Amino acid sequence: MQIFKLSEKSNQIILALGAESAGNFSLFKNKKIYFSEDFGNLLDENNFNRYKQILNKFINQEKITPTIILTDLHPNYKTTELGLILAKKFNARHIQVQHHIAHVFSQFTDNSYQDPKSEIQKYFYGIALDGTGYGIDGKIWGGEIFKFQKTNQNNKEVIRIGQLENQIMIGGESAIKEPARMIISILSKFLDKNSVYCYVKKFYTQNEFELLHNQFKQNFNCIETSSTGRILDAVAVFLGFAKNERNFKHEATYLLEKNSTKPYINLKPKIRKINNDTKYILDTTHLFKYLVKNINKDKTRLAATAQRYIIQGLKRIIINQNKNLAIKSQSIILSGGLSENKIISQYFKNKKNNISPIKIPTIPRGDAGISYGQIIHYLLKKSRD
Repeated sequence: MQIFKLSEKSNQIILALGAESAGNFSLFKNKKIYFSEDFGNLLDENNFNRYKQILNKFINQEKITPTIILTDLHPNYKTTELGLILAKKFNARHIQVQHHIAHVFSQFTDNSYQDPKSEIQKYFYGIALDGTGYGIDGKIWGGEIFKFQKTNQNNKEVIRIGQLENQIMIGGESAIKEPARMIISILSKFLDKNSVYCYVKKFYTQNEFELLHNQFKQNFNCIETSSTGRILDAVAVFLGFAKNERNFKHEATYLLEKNSTKPYINLKPKIRKINNDTKYILDTTHLFKYLVKNINKDKTRLAATAQRYIIQGLKRIIINQNKNLAIKSQSIILSGGLSENKIISQYFKNKKNNISPIKIPTIPRGDAGISYGQIIHYLLKKSRD
């Protein structure tokens, strides 16, 4: 159990239960956050039983009576269901925190939000690069940009200012296990059916493809997602670096990164603004049009180009939203499991890009840091209200 000292003066006792794919819990009490180990995927019953056993032992030994229970926004996570049970048991308030917002706040340092002279007191940007997270709109998020800012009334607000283009997961979660389903849905936006089949026929028979293509056209059991993981998985399979399967989390994306060399620089991010809204969309269909057109080029360079396209495009969205960023250095928080990607992280470390991402070495950027981020988000929100 790691312990982090804060300067927060709240009298609340806050228990955060984290997410599900990399379960852990955190507790805030007396200016300290107690941060547990990573129990692994809680869908594994043994892992979840151990998680509950250690949590209950900690609560009993420390004689803890939480007043606030924080869980993920996903209604079906085991940790969400457990949070409802514990909130009732302790007569505590149950609050849900959106998955990617928690990712961003997991990378806060104490002095980042307590120091009144810190620029982050006024506003900052958070990028979350992830596989799957339940969004506020009920869709699956995973490639998001948030802006945190103070309003004229001295209140705080978190605004989702950018995202990857929503693509279709044919068969819902089945598209996580079979990334070629994402290839079918994306290519079908700009190619005829026969041309699409040419790119996936090594994965599916004609009949299997017909069923999936019809499912996409009829929008049957299809889910929209802005996930970075789904895009990079699809690129990895499309370029031939990964099979149409998933043996472990982020497998295809890992193989894509492993086989990447020097990116081509002729692909520029295509960004669209949503009507009169302040939100921007990074067009990932445009990326696949480029890959189709250049499929006979060096695939290791195309792999690097795809990853660079995403992070370059997200940075461009922030610049579009904040015209002064190129002049005034602004802290950007990089978070989510895929933010550890070599090409993405190196892009952020490049001083020419005029950005300075924050990183807490001891708090994972992935789901194992979610519970910490849930608490920091609540404390920061409380301090602004």
